[in-house]
Amino acid sequence: MSIVKIYIAVLTGIIMVFSKDEVSRFWTMAAILILGILVFLLLKPVLISVFAGLIFAYLFLPIYQWTLKWAKYKSLAASIVIGIILIIILIPLWYALPVLINQFFEVFKLSQTIDISSALDKLFPSVSNDIILQAGTTFTAFISKASASILSSMVNFFSEIPTLLLNLLVFGFVFFFGLRDSEELKKIAKEISPLNRAKEKIIVQQFKDITESILYGQFVIGIAQGLFAGIGFLVFGIDKALLLTILTILCSIIPILGPYIVYIPVAISIFASGNTGAGVAYLLYNIIIVSTLDNFLRTYIVSKKTKMNSAVVFVGMIGGLFMFGMVGLLIGPLILAYFLIILQLYKEKELSSLFVREEPIQESEKK
Repeated sequence: MSIVKIYIAVLTGIIMVFSKDEVSRFWTMAAILILGILVFLLLKPVLISVFAGLIFAYLFLPIYQWTLKWAKYKSLAASIVIGIILIIILIPLWYALPVLINQFFEVFKLSQTIDISSALDKLFPSVSNDIILQAGTTFTAFISKASASILSSMVNFFSEIPTLLLNLLVFGFVFFFGLRDSEELKKIAKEISPLNRAKEKIIVQQFKDITESILYGQFVIGIAQGLFAGIGFLVFGIDKALLLTILTILCSIIPILGPYIVYIPVAISIFASGNTGAGVAYLLYNIIIVSTLDNFLRTYIVSKKTKMNSAVVFVGMIGGLFMFGMVGLLIGPLILAYFLIILQLYKEKELSSLFVREEPIQESEKK
């Protein structure tokens, strides 16, 4: 008997064991699985852009809903929101990008001339010359490697501009339709959801709380802290203010770090220059306004009950950064937080009940 005949006989025997409905259900699930894999492969090149577009649509949904009250038309309201965002981003970027690039190269040239060995010798006069020399060599090698990596990333960025523009186009479309058709998307998601209706509300609320905690609690507040720190750089006449502002925003977004990573070294440099009054004023500005802005805004933007563990957000951001690039700072902690929700449900032995549909109540039972 040939292998094909044996295969057909085995398959026929398996089919005969199950009922016609079970076989039909199996092939339906197999078809859905195969099509799902094909759709994933199809969207894989732009999957991050699609996901980021949906996240940003959720982030700006309150602004869209407010705009819709007086714009009346959904497409017009979504277009207005996107137009305002483009104006806010592109106009400052048009003027700031040349300055930022210029400041970066100035810092790069300065880093090549720093004599770290002499500085260490003054700070630690009792340490042996061999250790200071070794530390200076290590620091110089680190600066060179970091600078080379940044320059390489900039070259790669310009060489991948066509791909970047394509992803931005996909992001823009998803962002637009995510805003305009938000109610329809919610309705479709609810209709196709396999979750138990009773537990679905609880899970959806948990996902909403965590998403808002990360989006608003980390990113919006972090950007606000960085911008207020930038105002301090300008008021006190700090050199490379734009570059330092960008760095402060990144440090403010990432938990465990914070704006003090930037403003404390800047304050030390002001004191070292002999301007004690300006140093004290600058330090007080950052301690009283920039650092406390986090607690003040979090009270109004993010409820305390939704505050995510800093370690979870930090690990998710770092992992997301390596896997997805800069967008991973946003996507990474969300994926990790959602996974922890599933683990919590498994621990509470409620995971299996998520997919158990409630039976409709019969008329006789109602009576």
